[in-house]
Amino acid sequence: MPDADERRETVAVGLSGGVDSAVAARLLQEQGFAVVGLTMQTWDGSLPIPDRGRSGCYGPGETRDLQAAREVARRLGIAHHTIPLAAEFKTEVLDYFREEYRCGRTPNPCMRCNQAVKFGLLLKKARESGIRFDRFATGHYARVESRSEGGRVLLKRATDHRKDQSYFLARLNQEQLARLILPLGGLTKAQVKELARGLGWNDVADKSESQDFIESPDYGVLFDESDSRPGPIQDLSGRVIARHKGIVHYTVGQRKGVGLSGEGRPLYVARIDAASNTVVVGPKETLYSAHFIVRDLNWIGISGPPETPLSVEVQVRQQHRPAAAQIRQGDELGTVQVDCTEPQLSVTPGQTAVFYQGEVVISAGTIS
Repeated sequence: MPDADERRETVAVGLSGGVDSAVAARLLQEQGFAVVGLTMQTWDGSLPIPDRGRSGCYGPGETRDLQAAREVARRLGIAHHTIPLAAEFKTEVLDYFREEYRCGRTPNPCMRCNQAVKFGLLLKKARESGIRFDRFATGHYARVESRSEGGRVLLKRATDHRKDQSYFLARLNQEQLARLILPLGGLTKAQVKELARGLGWNDVADKSESQDFIESPDYGVLFDESDSRPGPIQDLSGRVIARHKGIVHYTVGQRKGVGLSGEGRPLYVARIDAASNTVVVGPKETLYSAHFIVRDLNWIGISGPPETPLSVEVQVRQQHRPAAAQIRQGDELGTVQVDCTEPQLSVTPGQTAVFYQGEVVISAGTIS
């Protein structure tokens, strides 16, 4: 007969070395799961990013994070595996990020990484290396819930709305969500840190956190000289008022670093035209949009685009306060038209729009 460990369901936990994933793994152990730790290795030293002692998703500080993850696994008494994904991260995230900026759009690398790498290639490569597990868990603050009618798996906001990370998980598909466990979805950050301290893990609870994409003050290190092709900065009338240093250095809504002065009032990046290598600026009121198009949609709460206008709340970036809106099928196949009750600031092409009904994520797509 199989022993108790063989009968238990095994959960692979994405360990970062931080308090959230560490506590998530411990909670799963307490719930009776067999637990194994997985950590992505994405840094390959190919870019000139100096080690400033900070942490980020990509950079030389990964060495410390890997050591921290191994130490967490040791304290938990679980196996830990480092999964090399530098080449995959470069293709799926860095190359995507660069190409979007070159096209005048502002991408969200975390959404791309979660969808393609962390919840995709990491698990695929781990299984291919012989690591056996049934489900996957992370320390994200969000909730998953199976719905009996229709058989869909729902993604919901965390109980702690201040820490909610459902926005970043809204590109996950039904298969990914069905195998996902999010142990922290019903907890606050303060409760998680208190649990860590209760285990004697004060060093983990007090560890500083970073949500940075790369360990660099700006994204310029990701681009080469050919990406910094100067061009005109125009006002809304088409008058050239300055020169820019390359469109990859700008995003819609930006004011700081644009290099404008003497125009009488603050000017912001209102539009980026990659075809003509032009940055268009205007006053803040030009940044508000009540209507926009979203493409490349991932449907979670419902099976597809609504046949009639659907009332939702839309979030156009992680720190954006959700806004009342209606969505309906767009004129172009595979798109939706978003009509907000009130105009929203800096609706930026390339960023992700996530649609909610109450706590439930309905869909997510890319602002076009």
